[in-house]
Amino acid sequence: MNIYLRFFDSEILVNSLSEAIDFLQSIPEVDVDEFLVKDLTQYIESDVMYPKRYKVRGRAYFIVIKTMASTLEEFKEIGLQAKDPTRQSEVREKPQDAFLIQNFGWYDATINFKRVVCLPQTQKCQYCDTTFKARLKASCIQECYDRVIDHLRSRGDIDPRSQFPSIKGKNFECVFLGDNPAQQQA
Repeated sequence: MNIYLRFFDSEILVNSLSEAIDFLQSIPEVDVDEFLVKDLTQYIESDVMYPKRYKVRGRAYFIVIKTMASTLEEFKEIGLQAKDPTRQSEVREKPQDAFLIQNFGWYDATINFKRVVCLPQTQKCQYCDTTFKARLKASCIQECYDRVIDHLRSRGDIDPRSQFPSIKGKNFECVFLGDNPAQQQA
């Protein structure tokens, strides 16, 4: 495991704690005291892989990153690959307009929303997690979502201050059942 350190334009990739401390001591703004050495040693010896930053003054920090790269160029190349938008699009397989794909039939929709409930004893209101399930016919997931939200908003027993989740969030699920929902239950 190697260690990358950077303070403004000064950067280095080292493979030992003593080299890291030598680099920090070469920077006049960084005060290398016993606490810093102890904390840096704990960070480097731990299994934690996230970057760590240390405050030098005001808004000035130096950062420490553990890496498997053996050279500074290799470390920077890994960073560039992580920021490459073509690689990120490969990871995201779900198209942005998947909710608009026409697939007419029956849907099972489940929505978890924050419902405003008034407490009669205190005359105050609070949010309560509420699950609503519906089976309906629609042409796409977006239409299914819109119809469920419209139905909930039009009901007199649901306060207009209630909060509904996004169609893309984890609190809305929609399953396509096909033309005949009775066949799905069998």
